Amino acid sequence: MKNYFACAVVTALSIAFALSSADAANRKVNIRNKTSQTMTEFYASNTGSQDWEEDILGSQELEPGEKIEIDIDDGSGKCKFDFQGVFADGEKVIKRNINVCQIETFSFTE
Repeated sequence: MKNYFACAVVTALSIAFALSSADAANRKVNIRNKTSQTMTEFYASNTGSQDWEEDILGSQELEPGEKIEIDIDDGSGKCKFDFQGVFADGEKVIKRNINVCQIETFSFTE
């Protein structure tokens, strides 16, 4: 009976740790520009949002071939985000349902 109880406690603690680890997951992502155009704006919003947040690049630009590390954590605890890149030629590229808890790099390509 003691072994059963000990096993149940260990299992419960393992589940609790796994759930808290998901909430504390790293949401830092390298955004790479693999296009021939300069990226002038970058937006990320969790998939439940109807609005794009502020331009994460601010006054920076991401030249072709460059990358930048961005912390996508918006405090919601969510892992899935939509990305929008705006390029110097006016093109807007939207990519949906990106799991930032599972990737290290996301590339915009032509």
